[in-house]
Amino acid sequence: MYDLGPDLDAEVEPGTNLLISGPPLTGKRALALDILAAGTENGEGAVIVTTKDGADRVLNDYAKRIDYEGKPVSVVDCVTRQQGVGDVRDDERVKYTSSPVDMTGIGIKLSEVLQEYYQQRGLEQNRIMLHSLSTLLMYADLQTVFRFLHVFTGRIQSVGGLGLFAIDADAHDDRTMNTIKQLFDGIITTHEDAEPDVRLAGD
Repeated sequence: MYDLGPDLDAEVEPGTNLLISGPPLTGKRALALDILAAGTENGEGAVIVTTKDGADRVLNDYAKRIDYEGKPVSVVDCVTRQQGVGDVRDDERVKYTSSPVDMTGIGIKLSEVLQEYYQQRGLEQNRIMLHSLSTLLMYADLQTVFRFLHVFTGRIQSVGGLGLFAIDADAHDDRTMNTIKQLFDGIITTHEDAEPDVRLAGD
């Protein structure tokens, strides 16, 4: 089971994908990082797919939560190359894709990291977050994002991981939100003036 950490008093089965949905500035990214850090503390793998901030910023924020040196923490950075920082190369910790539009590239880099974690490092439990789906939906149509997510969430399910996907609820119409929600086993909702709550399918 995956414990969702101190902010959310809940456990979920391996292979669960959760949507973190709420208005802007309600701490979706911070909450996802907290849930990942709870896993790093237990020796689990953590993969952060970022379409908004570069890897440096994400890792800085992660370091405030937990000392991750020597631990299995990886970032798939979809931002830095797009911003024209040309000569960044993949290293042990960070993999780069050309832009958030390159969903094939994102899928390949994620698979590389997961393969390394499962096969080479023997890590059974891994937490994967993607921040943010709203960026993907800005660049691509709903059908393309849905297909990408279908594969992405399926991959997490097949390896018994925990997937966390943040979305800016206010940025999308009901049709988009309802389509996206179909892919998830539960939803964590963040609020401006209340604690986040979790609703799992079947609850």
